[in-house]
Amino acid sequence: MTANRTLRAVDEATERPRARSVTDAAANGSHRELLVAMRARIARALQDEKTPPRDLASLSLRLLAIAKDIEALNAAEGVDDVGAAAGTPDEEWASS
Repeated sequence: MTANRTLRAVDEATERPRARSVTDAAANGSHRELLVAMRARIARALQDEKTPPRDLASLSLRLLAIAKDIEALNAAEGVDDVGAAAGTPDEEWASS
C-alpha cells in the first residue's frame, strides 16, 4: 500500500541554504544576502534569451561589481582562503 522510499542521512553541514529572492533579501536579509540574490538575478538575466542586447553590457558590468563586493566582504570576514591566508602571521626565516 505504501510506496517504497529510499531513506538517506541528512548532514546539516552539507545542506545548502535556500536562495533568497532579491525582494526578500532586501526586506529581511543581510547586505551579503542582498548582494548574493542580486548576483543570481543578474546572472539569470544574462542567460535569458529575452534580455535585450543593449542591456547585456551594463548587466555584465554590474555583475562584476557585485562579485567584487562579495569577495571584499568574504576577505574582510576571513571567509575565503585568501582572507585566511592574509591573516596568518609570518614565521621567522632561518637562513642555512
